[in-house]
Amino acid sequence: MAAVVEVEVGGGAAGERELDEVDMSDLSPEEQWRVEHARMHAKHRGHEAMHAEMVLILIATLVVAQLLLVQWKQRHPRSYNMVTLFQMWVVPLYFTVKLHWWRFLVIWILFSAVTAFVTFRATRKPLVQTTPRLVYKWFLLIYKISYATGIVGYMAVMFTLFGLNLLFKIKPEDAMDFGISLLFYGLYYGVLERDFAEMCADYMASTIGFYSESGMPTKHLSDSVCAVCGQQIFVDVSEEGIIENTYRLSCNHVFHEFCIRGWCIVGKKQTCPYCKEKVDLKRMFSNPYPLLGSLLGVGCGKKVLDSVTCIWVLLGPSLLPSTYSQPPCSHCHGQIDLCQP
Repeated sequence: MAAVVEVEVGGGAAGERELDEVDMSDLSPEEQWRVEHARMHAKHRGHEAMHAEMVLILIATLVVAQLLLVQWKQRHPRSYNMVTLFQMWVVPLYFTVKLHWWRFLVIWILFSAVTAFVTFRATRKPLVQTTPRLVYKWFLLIYKISYATGIVGYMAVMFTLFGLNLLFKIKPEDAMDFGISLLFYGLYYGVLERDFAEMCADYMASTIGFYSESGMPTKHLSDSVCAVCGQQIFVDVSEEGIIENTYRLSCNHVFHEFCIRGWCIVGKKQTCPYCKEKVDLKRMFSNPYPLLGSLLGVGCGKKVLDSVTCIWVLLGPSLLPSTYSQPPCSHCHGQIDLCQP
């Protein structure tokens, strides 16, 4: 049986020299681990003051940057949205390639390819009649997936904190990694799809062209035609549709469900897309994203997503798990003589 090596080191450079003189070839793997661990603590001894200064600088930077970001968003919302969207979309790509996170990279490429196609369709002039439905369908799908992923990740984290993972014989570190990964995926793609949806809405609202400059419609549509996409309506207002329902506004114009919900995102105003008559769309659709209103609330959900955006802009890639970061010792908390592998 190998003897246990008692590691005692002095302070400063002398302690590091003592550890460097230890012959590692005659030690067991456990003893080698203890020596390496002692070297790490000797190297970082006396850095407490520097760490405190770093924390104070970080807090001050967060406060000042938060104030600047709020002012930027209030004064120049368009540039703020474009810059934050570009950063959230492109910056993670660098770290995924560098750290070989192939799973995230594959999902990112698939999301970017489809979103780029949808964005391309939304920025075309003249706008295709089916584009508002396409935009709403795609971003609603991404929202539902990201929301469900975030909920599952949050539940996994909470179950791990309460120790319920032991009932399924799952290691705490594996359960926590699984939950945090899902939570990150849900928040990241949830914020990203919201910003892309708003950008597409801004472009389409300027070219939607369902009414003339004088405010009077230039075409007449029958009750069997959707006033948004111009396509035939096959489901009556009083009937329950299999795929989507048909809605009639107070001005008696009818729409496909996805079309009018898309108009709520695109138009951003409480008017009929065809005749511009004032219509309280919020009473008919409390939220263009149905689950968000029922689970989080419209205001709460927007505040949560805005907060996540600000945190990402401030901290950026530091929030991503990095293989180059050295985690704190969970065994000794700085007391080398008590540390066990």
